[in-house]
Amino acid sequence: MTTEMRPALGHRPELLRMAHVEKTFHGGVVALRDMNLTVNDGDFISLLGPSGCGKSTALKLITSLMKPTSGRIDWTAAQDAGDLGVVFQEPTLMPWARVMDNVYLPFRIRGIPYSEVKDEVLEALRLVGLEKFQRSFPRELSGGMKMRVSIARALVTKPKLILMDEPFAALDEITRFKLNNDLLALREKIGCTVIFVTHSVFESVFLSDRIVVMAARPGRVIEELHVDAPYPRSEAFRTSAEYASYCRLASNALMLAKGEAA
Repeated sequence: MTTEMRPALGHRPELLRMAHVEKTFHGGVVALRDMNLTVNDGDFISLLGPSGCGKSTALKLITSLMKPTSGRIDWTAAQDAGDLGVVFQEPTLMPWARVMDNVYLPFRIRGIPYSEVKDEVLEALRLVGLEKFQRSFPRELSGGMKMRVSIARALVTKPKLILMDEPFAALDEITRFKLNNDLLALREKIGCTVIFVTHSVFESVFLSDRIVVMAARPGRVIEELHVDAPYPRSEAFRTSAEYASYCRLASNALMLAKGEAA
């Protein structure tokens, strides 16, 4: 889906809705309370907030890895097994398996023979620039390359929604910037919706068209910012006055979130 084809914010069909969601863990710890979030087709949403505000918990609830204590999470259409792709903070690759087998894993779990999806696996590796490393093992790759494999694995089923939980947090700044650029280029090619967890104001502004700011204790949405800068975004945007202005707005919202968490 190209930039020209993507509808403007406010004109996109709804994909997912979290309504009055609460999650309380054993011992009475309230991770989320009255969490409301609407995800529209084609959105790039960053969940921005201090540690402990429930960003990762929200992603786990969307994946159904855990259930909400109360409230609802609804897809607007029937959800297929391949509709979700997930990228964690660590690449979580199988160290004994070659790159192509790591990317094949979502199909393997569903009992689909490799021979039937070989083309999809190779295409996912081409999208992240690792087709020449398909027979390599994770130990032979750099940290950035391992994360590219993890992204390819999330993309391989062509999901409607990709959830990314601080995927670049452990990488150096140069690699992080490069992967931010690559992620936006991939999104342009495949037209997916993304929910991206980050602590970084700068990363959230560069990547997102919606920044959802969360406060902790208990986790909830306190503000939403729209970044109206067009895609594709380049280094020129990263050094522009417009970018700096959005970063100030996001930083002020994050400071408010931290103040509410105190």
